[in-house]
Amino acid sequence: MTKFLFVKYNKSIVCDVCHFAKQKRLSFVISTSKSKKCFELIHVDVWGPYSIPSIHGHEYFLTMVDDYSRYMWIFVLKQKSEVVKTLENFVVFVQTQFEPRIKIISYNGTEFFMTNLFVNKGIVYQI
Repeated sequence: MTKFLFVKYNKSIVCDVCHFAKQKRLSFVISTSKSKKCFELIHVDVWGPYSIPSIHGHEYFLTMVDDYSRYMWIFVLKQKSEVVKTLENFVVFVQTQFEPRIKIISYNGTEFFMTNLFVNKGIVYQI
């Protein structure tokens, strides 16, 4: 790796341009709501497609964040259509391994119009 010793920078200063260059949207407003226990509220997002897929052909990834613990699960996907089945499997996994039920799933995308899953499991879908 080549080092450029002639480049001087201050590590304590954060460059706004770097953040804005990588960021496509403005940040969300800071939420004041907070869950009282794990799995009351799960935040979900899909990322991708990437211009270069992984060596196994994955072009997307699905993130799920528990609002209470801030624990995050990441699932790699080959196609965006895998979101529905992955989310269904996650709901069953949580019920089997942790016993509490997911009460609310929060997402701003169109992939999750899964009325049957939400109605059958008693999950509230929140945008």
